[in-house]
Amino acid sequence: MAITAGVDIGSTASKAVILVDRTVAAQIVGPSSTNPKRTARAIYEQALERAGVKAGDVAYIVGTGYGRTQVDFATRNVSEITCHGRGAHFLLPSVRTVIDVGGQDTKVICVDSAGNLLDFAMNDKCAAGTGRFLEAMARSMEMPIEKMEEHYFGGGDPCTITSMCSVFAESEVINLINDGVELSRIVKGLLLSLAIRVVSLTRRLGLVEDIVMTGGVAKNAGVQDAIEQKLGVKLMRFNGSDPQLVGALGAALVAADFAEGRTA
Repeated sequence: MAITAGVDIGSTASKAVILVDRTVAAQIVGPSSTNPKRTARAIYEQALERAGVKAGDVAYIVGTGYGRTQVDFATRNVSEITCHGRGAHFLLPSVRTVIDVGGQDTKVICVDSAGNLLDFAMNDKCAAGTGRFLEAMARSMEMPIEKMEEHYFGGGDPCTITSMCSVFAESEVINLINDGVELSRIVKGLLLSLAIRVVSLTRRLGLVEDIVMTGGVAKNAGVQDAIEQKLGVKLMRFNGSDPQLVGALGAALVAADFAEGRTA
């Protein structure tokens, strides 16, 4: 019996997955903190407890994500680009392109028929097109971020958000609110604006189907719909699986490869 673990420390959320013979035994999502080492340890221990596994029984641990170097108990650290590709392909073997909209950056990842990394593109220079962008816009509208999906599907034509900068986009939003524009129109314009940035990144690598979104932002059906509109392609969905856990799952799968002596 091979027991492996993946610990994904992101900028806004931390995740852990325990695999027993490549089958998920436990998975945990929690908020990140200013002490990523402590967060990593805590979320890993929660996953072990949920799986009913002792730390000494785990053959290999892979740390990934923005704070992967802070997973100081990991056997190895592996880029989240590799891990999201592996995790997405494991859940949906037909996937060839993975769009990971994270808290602080957006990545588009191309994988082969075995889930191995072929190429990637990343935007980490600007908050626009990331989860942070959505959070900032939600704050400017004094709206829980969870409500954005509801407003997106609430009807009305989208407003045009012209700024490519999240700071100036926030000023646009405030001006639109002061002009009495409906929130549903503003939200729809914001999500379509985010989608344009994501699609631009995707087209740099070429449009290779099937395509799926990973990360916490993928839980927002409005974002998925906006990307589908701008991309002109239907995205795959993880039926019954949490897209936010795909990176940790991929890390645990890479750990299984190393534990079994395979090349990751």
